[in-house]
Amino acid sequence: MDPGGCRLHGGGGSDSQGYGNDGSRPQTGMITLEDLESFSEDQLSDSGNGSLEEGGQVMEEDEPDRLLHYWQDAASGHQVEVPRDMAEPIYQLTTNNEGTHERESVPFTLISRKEKCGEVLYEKRHYEKAYWACATVHEETYEQSICYGFMKLMRYICQQNSTGSYLGLTIPIVTVVNTDDQHHTMSREVTVAYHLPTHLQAQPPHPYDADIVIQEWAATIVYTRAFTGPTNEETILYQINMMAEILDSPEITLNDSFIVAGYTNPAATNRQNEIWFIERP
Repeated sequence: MDPGGCRLHGGGGSDSQGYGNDGSRPQTGMITLEDLESFSEDQLSDSGNGSLEEGGQVMEEDEPDRLLHYWQDAASGHQVEVPRDMAEPIYQLTTNNEGTHERESVPFTLISRKEKCGEVLYEKRHYEKAYWACATVHEETYEQSICYGFMKLMRYICQQNSTGSYLGLTIPIVTVVNTDDQHHTMSREVTVAYHLPTHLQAQPPHPYDADIVIQEWAATIVYTRAFTGPTNEETILYQINMMAEILDSPEITLNDSFIVAGYTNPAATNRQNEIWFIERP
């Protein structure tokens, strides 16, 4: 899956030593892409910031502000600023994801699957060429880059596009990351990407944000391994190194560019993620 103008090139980061059994380490924590996506009306009602319902009546006029304030409160402890203009995208994302719009999965063809003792080690898949909306961000930390990149895409998905309408979320939301050849460090520059829904592939809506680029990613083969839990710099490096050991022929894949795919939000008991290795052209 060649991300065209979204391709990245290695860079600095932190080393990959000292993981727990699940590849994680206690986080000092920035808010992540999944954290931003996860806030729902139920969470807001339980947050201590007031319920969205009062006397059985939904307080529609207050909902966008209440959701925004909840996001701002959650983000402030993680060195992330959620600006006022995110109120409408947050409201759109929350309400549309609670039943009025189903998420569309990015289509692929399963080529093969490697298993051991009943456990799926990895899958080999073929993804057709498709249009993706890409936001490349370079913040002080990896988690901040994901956060701000996703907020850009949220604005695009939620009306700040040439159709002026809500486009609908697709899954997974992916992040293109780069490492050094030894997979010890990761670049601060990341690309957060959103697959355009099928009905928009023929004519992708134009983004108002000049930092969002619509790219046609070439058809490609990826090797993908599922994992659960948080997606931060250290867990990603751990998963990359684990996958490199498991692959039968790691030399056929790119050695410094990878994709992290997120399917569920942190409210889930076990977050569902995948690490993707990209087959060389």
